[in-house]
Amino acid sequence: MRIGAARSGVRIALGALLLILALFALIPFIYMVLVSFTQKTVLNLDFDVSEFSLRNYERIFTGYNMGRYLLNSTIVSVGACALNCIISSMAAYAFAKKRFPGRDKAFAVYLATLMIPGQVTLIPVFLIIRNLGLMNTHLALMLPVINAFGVFLIRQFMEKVPDELLEAARLDGCGELRMLFSIVLPLIKPVLVSLTIFTFITCWNDFLWPLVIAPEEDMQTLTLAIATLKGNYTTNYGLVMAGSTLSFLPPFILYIFLQKQFVEGIALSGTTG
Repeated sequence: MRIGAARSGVRIALGALLLILALFALIPFIYMVLVSFTQKTVLNLDFDVSEFSLRNYERIFTGYNMGRYLLNSTIVSVGACALNCIISSMAAYAFAKKRFPGRDKAFAVYLATLMIPGQVTLIPVFLIIRNLGLMNTHLALMLPVINAFGVFLIRQFMEKVPDELLEAARLDGCGELRMLFSIVLPLIKPVLVSLTIFTFITCWNDFLWPLVIAPEEDMQTLTLAIATLKGNYTTNYGLVMAGSTLSFLPPFILYIFLQKQFVEGIALSGTTG
């Protein structure tokens, strides 16, 4: 009984500690939201609730064309999620379920590309996109997000799909693409959700690539637009925080709705024996 009580006490203490740490982690976001309702030009902890208003949110949509930038970010992020899941799934299927000479070595070389910083490949990728005539397009903003990480993540999960299931489908006359999209992908839904969240957050928060590949104002994303809210001499931090809150909410809401599948996908993708 004493051991059980001691363990219960430890669990309660750990739960309380985690709750306190979670509250501390939320403080910056709460402060960001509160400042977004003010007209502060200096950041401090002095708030007058009577001065709170939605004027900053009205200004970023009416005076700064934030709706257009929000639409661009949404199109790019959703499109990148779809492209990354489809292309990475097809590549992972080949590495996990097809037998060909040098498969494991090719996969190792493919994974090695993850060690190359994005800044190193920035200029070559820019030249490729420019030569393809894709400058200032949504597609140009989507393509660089497709990399070896998604293939690795999905391959780990696909290896758990029984080969006997695919052999049975093949004997019934099922083609490779149909097996992939009708049999394999429904079985690996959690890892696809995980990759979707990773991809969405990466594209949504990306700053450098949109700055380089989409210089035209109509193609700018939300992160670039928020950077323009800062003044040269004085800054309305309420306006900046309103834009930051607007940028923070979509990924946060996406994660809240998909967190169960996200955790399941991450946990199971690393348990292949």
